[in-house]
Order: sequence, then C-alpha cells, then structure tokens
Amino acid sequence: MHLIFEDAGKLHFGKVLSETDSSAQVELATGKRLKVKASHRLLPLPSNQAPDEWAQAQTLANEMDLNLAWEFAPTDEFDFMDLAREYFQAHPTATENAAALLGLHQAPHYFRRLGKGRFKKAPADVVEQALLAIARKKEQQAQIQTWADELVAGRCPDEIREQLFRILFKPDKNGLHAQAVSQAAQRKQQPILEVLRNAGAIDSAYAFHWQRFLFEHFPKGIRFPDHGALSAPEDLPLAQGVVAYSIDDSFTTEIDDALSVQGLGTDTWTVGIHIAAPGVALLPASPWDQVARERLSTVYMPGHKITMLPDTLVQAFSLDAGKPVPALSLYLRFDAQTLECLGSETRLERVNIAANLRHDQLDEVVTESWLQSTSTSHDQALPHAELSALFRLAQHLKKGREAVRGKPENFNRPDPVFRLSDVPPNGPTGHETVHIGQRRRGAPLDLIVAETMILANRTWGQWMADLGVPAIYRSQASLAPGIKVRMGTKPLPHAGMGVGCYAWCTSPLRRYADLVNQWQILACVRQGPTAALVAPFKPKDSELLGVISAFDSAYTAYNAHQSSMERYWTLKYLKQEGVSELLVQVIKDLPGQSPMVRASEFPLVFPLLGAPELHRGQTVLVRLAHLDELSLDVRAEYIRLIDQSDAASQDQAQFLDGHGDGEDEDLAPTGVVLALDANESENPAP
Repeated sequence: MHLIFEDAGKLHFGKVLSETDSSAQVELATGKRLKVKASHRLLPLPSNQAPDEWAQAQTLANEMDLNLAWEFAPTDEFDFMDLAREYFQAHPTATENAAALLGLHQAPHYFRRLGKGRFKKAPADVVEQALLAIARKKEQQAQIQTWADELVAGRCPDEIREQLFRILFKPDKNGLHAQAVSQAAQRKQQPILEVLRNAGAIDSAYAFHWQRFLFEHFPKGIRFPDHGALSAPEDLPLAQGVVAYSIDDSFTTEIDDALSVQGLGTDTWTVGIHIAAPGVALLPASPWDQVARERLSTVYMPGHKITMLPDTLVQAFSLDAGKPVPALSLYLRFDAQTLECLGSETRLERVNIAANLRHDQLDEVVTESWLQSTSTSHDQALPHAELSALFRLAQHLKKGREAVRGKPENFNRPDPVFRLSDVPPNGPTGHETVHIGQRRRGAPLDLIVAETMILANRTWGQWMADLGVPAIYRSQASLAPGIKVRMGTKPLPHAGMGVGCYAWCTSPLRRYADLVNQWQILACVRQGPTAALVAPFKPKDSELLGVISAFDSAYTAYNAHQSSMERYWTLKYLKQEGVSELLVQVIKDLPGQSPMVRASEFPLVFPLLGAPELHRGQTVLVRLAHLDELSLDVRAEYIRLIDQSDAASQDQAQFLDGHGDGEDEDLAPTGVVLALDANESENPAP
C-alpha cells in the first residue's frame, strides 16, 4: 500500500512498510524512510498501480481550473474529498481525490489550509489581490529572464546599466536587477563583474573606480552646499618681526603651515610654526562644521582631489604669500649652540607670509651642501640663513626621535608621485598620459617640514594634556610587528614617531581631526588654566569619541581609494610605456603560498604565481603576463633571481630615469599611505 501524507507543510508520497494505529513507516521514492503520525496520513492508495495514480494525480492537479474549483467549493470548512465530489464527479476515483488534495494544497491564494486535509476558501477580495500578485510575479520573472538572456548574449540592458553600482556593491538580492545578473552569472559560470564587463556595462575602468567610490562614500555628490562665505577676522594682532615661509608642492591649494626663524646670530633662536586657523571662523556645530564632519578629510588621488572644505573657505585661510593671514603660531626658543628647547608659547595672530616655497622646484637647489655653504652669493629670493638653521634643527630633532625609537627611520619603499597630462577641470577621464616620478623623502626641505610639524604636534598635544583639555591623539605601543597606530583621547606614547604623545594639529584645512584639535588649542590660548571648562569638547565627551571613530573609518577608506587609484594609474603607465619586465622584492614568503612581491619603483604589490621557493628580501625579475585595469589584478611570471649587483638593476634604474620625471602635487604620496603606521610624515599631502 502507498500513502499520501503531510510533513513539514509539504505533501509526500511513499510506500508503507509497516503500520500501527498511531504511526506508519513510509519509504519515499528516494529511499528515505519517515515515521508518519496517524494525524498526518491523508490518503491511502492501496492499488498496485499507486505510483501511476500518483503521477496521473499530479498531472490532473496541474490542469485544474482553480478559479472554477473555488467557485464550486463549499463556503464553510471542507475536506479535499468534498471538493473532489464537487469538481470531478459524485464518486471520484482515488486519482481524482489525490488530484483534489494536490490542487488545494498548491493553491494557498484560493484555499486556506486547516490541517488534516481540511480547507476553507479565501474571501473574494483576498483571492483578487493574490491573483494580481501572482500575475505581477510572473511578469517580474519574465523580465528577469529577458535581462538575463541579454546579458548572456553579451548585451547590457539600459535598466541594468543604470543600477550597475548598486548591483555590484549594495545589491538587493530580491531585486529584479540583481536576480537577473546573478542568473546570467550562473548560466555563464563567470563572476558577476566579468559578465557585466563582457556585456558592455562598464565603458571605462577609470569611471568604474571613480563612480564606485562616489557611490559608497559620496552618494549625494561632491558639490558643496551654499552656507555662505566665511571671512578671516582682521582684528587679530599682527605678528611683529616675523618673516614666514611655507614649503609645499607647486600645485598645493591648501597651504596650512609655514615657518619662521628669529634671533639668528644670537644665543637664542625663536622658531615659529604657523598653522592656518580656520577654527577662528568655522565654529563647532555651524553649518560648515556639519559639512566638514561629513567629509572628515580631503580625498587625494592622482590628478584629482575632493577637498574637505570649499575653495572659497580654503582661500580665505590658506597661508598664501602677500597678505596677512590668521595663524595659530607656536613659538619655540632654542639654545643656538645645543639646540635645547628653552620654552614655548602659542599665539593667535595674523602673520605675513613672505613666500610660498615649492620643494619640487627647489629640491635640486636646496641641498645639504647648499645649506652648509657659507658663500654670500646665494639666491637672494631664498632665505638661506633661515633654512640652514631649520635644517640643523630638523637633523637634531630627528636624531632625538630615533634615539627614542631605538632605530633610525629608513625610507626604503618606493614613494612615487603621479602627474597626469591635460586633466580636464572636472577631473581625469582615464585617457590622460601618466608620468611617475619619485618623491625625495628625507631631502632637506622635506625633512624640515616633517620634523617641525612633528614638533608642533607633540608640543601642542602635551600642552592640552597638561591643561586637562581632551584632544585627538595618535599612539603606538611599540614597533613590534602587528602593533598598529590607534586614535584616542589619551596622550599615550607613539613608538613609531619616537615621541611621548602625538596629536594631529597641523592640517586643519585638510583633516577634521586637526580642526577639532585646533578648536581645543584655541580654548587653551584664550582661557589658559581654565580652558577645560570652555573647550568645545569636554573630558570623556562621547561626541569626541564619535568623531574619532568616524574620522578613522573615513580616513582609512580614503587612503584605500587613493591606493587603488595609484594602482590603476600604475597599470596604465606600464601599458603606456610598454613595460614587460619588472624588478620586484619578496615581502612575504609563507610556506605553501605564492610569495607576495613589491615592485622596486612602483606602488604595486601582487602575488607571484608559479615561482620557486623564495625568501623575504630577495630581488626577482618578473615578466608581466596580465594587467587588468578594472579588477586591478596583476599576474606575473617568474624569470630569475637577481643578484643585487646584477646589471639589470642598473638597466631598470636607467629606464625610470628616462620616464615619468614629473610629479603630481595634488595627491598624497603612496609612501605615506602605505607606511603611515610606521612613519607618519606630517606633510603627507599638499
């Protein structure tokens, strides 16, 4: 005997192996055996032709006119056999009874299940709504099928193209677009991105990366709202006797630091570190503060940037030469012989900027030998004496930090700078010519800026801590591998920098953390010992912790985008110049895995597949087999191990000397992003 029964809301058919009053042992066609309670047994099929009857019942159920069955069904609760008598004949066969049971069971929009084979027909309005929903579902499935067919055929429907980034990065798995793409990917046995690319959904790899970033981080666009202009206050005292100079790249638009030296030729020098002061006009909780808090940082990438603040506001507070500008000035007194710091003072004032020096134009002039020269024939436009004093101080400060670190700082990673030719006003399109140069980390001007900014950040950080004013600090417990830099409100040591505490304060036009710290420093300047009572952020302020969390997350995401775009333009450059071979260094060699390698002269890290056993630090010559600008994938083939004295190293160096000799001053160099935790330069981006 066979039996139709219900289990877990579904109908099953199987052969009865044994039976009692309370249950039966039933074997399904799959061989699976189930124990069926008496209350779940719905219809026995004792005939020897039961399997055929079950198959016929399924066909008959599919042919039933459910609307007619609903019309014939009793108004009150009924049994499936009652419907069989109404729909088929007065004395239905076992097959017709089974068909009625199946038909009722698979039509919940017409009939509500009550259990034990009993049903009740749904109200007319419910049926109407259900039928509309079913029709709509069929239309949707047809639409999904149509779109999937188009994608499989290598054509992208406009509706899919319009939802491209949502499908890829924030898909609604129940949405029609995502289902169609998923179905096409399954049919073609390819990743979704590959299916869309082959269908022509992605016109430009550059536009893909750019729009993806905007979609994820600037869904409302990058235009600034109109909250009105902010003007620099003119009632601040003018610094007397101060001749200040900024040091940046040629295309820097956010000049937020400058330096001055007084007292040369005497026993005591006074070094001034002057920081742009937008915090005197851009106040906490103001509309422009809300804009800055949403963006949290300027976003840098080759050939383009998204500024944290609008150009009009930046121009009002940027330390441009030729006009008095508001500045938060830190004056530090040093013994001219020993360079011992004798004290410091912070003032809010206006400072005249004598000149905006550009290190990319002057690095070949302002060399260590030039600074140490006593000749009187120096270019009068350059402050030789001041720069010489600052370079001597920078060397002294660096030596002191390295003593605390326990080892010297080495800039041993490629630090390329990108320049794109003929970039349109709205940013690159991906068709620009790429030039890749190298930033001279540790060059005199670079060292001067880096060390003086570190000095300002640690001095102001300690001053706020001494006054009990909370601030945003960066700390690192040790230089041990895996110990990362963390942000918090406590003035803890920073092992990587070799300082007792460290607060970002010197880039308020570019980083929200610096702007917050500037507000806190301004409270210290104005109120002194009672600053903690009036500072915008109080001790244990939950809002400050929220700012830290948001900033850290955004800064990480922005750096990741910058790195991705640098990788994109590097791949473009390699194709543009026809580079087929690269020198790389092994940076990770885990057993059983492909070694990770880094290009010697480019910001490019990738696994080297199929290589023999290699060890960290070894130099290898590889052949570039595949460069994918969309996925940013790099596949390379091992050629041979290189002796460090091999002539190939010289060949590679000569190749680079002849290509990519320009610099793009509108981005933060890769070296800063990649090495930020180990060596936080305080002039990472213009």
